[in-house]
Amino acid sequence: MSLTVAAVDLHDPAQAALWLDLLDHYASDPMGGGEGLSDYAKLNLVHTIREVPGFHGALAWLDGRAVGLIDCFAGFSTFAARPLLNVHDIVVRAEVRGQGIGQALLQWAEQRARQFGCCKLTLEVLSNNTRAMASYQQAGFVPYMLDPAAGHALLMQKHLPED
Repeated sequence: MSLTVAAVDLHDPAQAALWLDLLDHYASDPMGGGEGLSDYAKLNLVHTIREVPGFHGALAWLDGRAVGLIDCFAGFSTFAARPLLNVHDIVVRAEVRGQGIGQALLQWAEQRARQFGCCKLTLEVLSNNTRAMASYQQAGFVPYMLDPAAGHALLMQKHLPED
C-alpha cells in the first residue's frame, strides 16, 4: 500500500474533478448532510475556491487513486495574535476508511499550519460522529474550552438568504 498526501492543484482539470467528486462523496454521506453537492456548487465551486485567499487543500492518494481530501482555511487567533488553520472538510472514501488516510491528511494540515506559523488547528465535528471524533483525538485534537467553568465552545450558524 502506497499512501501519499499532496497539495491539490485546482487549476489542473483532472485534480479539480477528483477533488469535486470526493467533496460530493462527503456531502452525500449522512455526516456531510446526506444530499450531495448542489448543481450550483458543482458548477461554481472549483473556480470560486481557487480565488479564496488562505485556502489550503490536499488530496490523499492510495496506490495512485485519489481516496481522500482535506480543505483548510487560514484564520487568526486574536488571543494568541497569530494565524490559525481551520480544517473545514476532511473525507476519506467509505471503502478505504480505517487505513490511516485521515491521520495522514491531518498530519499534512499540521505541517502546513507549522509552515505558516499557526498557533493551532481548529475543526468542527458533529456530536454523533464518534468515528471522526476518535480520529481527531488520536491526532491530538481536544474540545475547545477557555475555562472549564465556562464549558465547551459550541459552533453556531445563521443562514443568510441570497439577495
